[in-house]
Amino acid sequence: MADPIRLLLVDDQRLMREGLHTLLEMEPGLTVVGEAGNGQEALDAYAYLLPDVTLMDVRMPLMDGVEATRRLRQQWPAARVIILTTFDDDEYVFEGLRAGALGYLLKDVSIQELAEAINTVMAGGVLIEPSVARKVVAEFARMAAPASRPQQPLEEPLSQRELEILALLAHGLTNREIAQRLYLAEGTVKNYVTNILGKIGARDRTQAALRARELGLL
Repeated sequence: MADPIRLLLVDDQRLMREGLHTLLEMEPGLTVVGEAGNGQEALDAYAYLLPDVTLMDVRMPLMDGVEATRRLRQQWPAARVIILTTFDDDEYVFEGLRAGALGYLLKDVSIQELAEAINTVMAGGVLIEPSVARKVVAEFARMAAPASRPQQPLEEPLSQRELEILALLAHGLTNREIAQRLYLAEGTVKNYVTNILGKIGARDRTQAALRARELGLL
């Protein structure tokens, strides 16, 4: 028979801890080995007990659950932390996951759902509350969406036309070739090139191409 999963409960509400303790002890394969009332106590208890899984509240005195999770993962990279909270605010969600939490559940889950989450995390998985998971998916979608052109690090940004000419210039095209490509007069292109060199602080076309790459304009 496998050894039970050893749990550390971290919550500043004693009644919450005691209730969880009682309910989790009734679940097969789980045992509570310790409790803590804030993040600092959690670090101390973890160092002494080395539990398999830590259930971590977010808002606590002295040190909150996000910071405690971050420090736990720094000192014990293999630490498995499930954030168990009443808050699904974006700030807590993303900060908690960035800190290294492997689960994020709200306190209205059933004890069976919590036990399943503990077993999932113990087995190497990640389990996130569905409402929280939607926020994470939406954030990943936002991050993966085609980004608009980054803000130019110039006192006077280049216009869209100047960016087009700079790109062609960087590929070695002459003023005449650029004029033909963009259906402009050669003299107009020459004026654009002069303005571009001035804006990006380049002496010549070669230096302009190098500066453009340094500034992320190409």
